[in-house]
Amino acid sequence: MIFRAVGDGRPYPDPDMTPKQWADVPPTQVQLDHLITIKNVLHLDVLLAEDSTFYGDMFAHVIEWRGELYLEDGLHRALRCALAQRKVLHARVLRLPD
Repeated sequence: MIFRAVGDGRPYPDPDMTPKQWADVPPTQVQLDHLITIKNVLHLDVLLAEDSTFYGDMFAHVIEWRGELYLEDGLHRALRCALAQRKVLHARVLRLPD
């Protein structure tokens, strides 16, 4: 099992974060099997692109809400980790109030 669950959309309020605000959240390690994705579709061209992390944050974005960890952005990074048989993803984790 790669992820804890595969969702379809955000169950939590929109974090409304700018890239600068995300950059202020320190990265930490998150276990892939603790994550719930909010996307159930990934385009292979994004996953396989050599520059897939060149234009964005090099860390995935995770939302912690009501005791759960949701993969907000970085599904392609998480799947690359899984394909490399790594169980941990470096991510910026933002805690939202209940």
